[in-house]
Amino acid sequence: MRFMVLVKASQESEAGAAPSAGLIEQMGRFNEELAESGHLVQAAGLTPSAEGARLLWFDGEAEPSVVDGPFAETKELVAGVWILEGESLAEIVELMKRAPNPDRQAGTVEIRPMAGER
Repeated sequence: MRFMVLVKASQESEAGAAPSAGLIEQMGRFNEELAESGHLVQAAGLTPSAEGARLLWFDGEAEPSVVDGPFAETKELVAGVWILEGESLAEIVELMKRAPNPDRQAGTVEIRPMAGER
């Protein structure tokens, strides 16, 4: 089964602040471990929402409206993603518990099975 792991944005990531050198180093090792174990399909960080856009569809409208970033609700935004392969949600949860957080920053990681993967 494939799972999408969503790393929620923070004020720092939305401001475009780069992760600490320690986090980059540890995350590189973590991703290598995920790849070597066969779990990693893809991983990527995202740019701040100021560099993005949203398409909004309204009832009865043929074309979507385009809204340029930044977007206000940081807690609803995503700063990075992993796509992981695993046998169960419990397995992926255990893997992600090992994700580095050397600066002990507050944050949220959401894990969801991808549709059609059950």
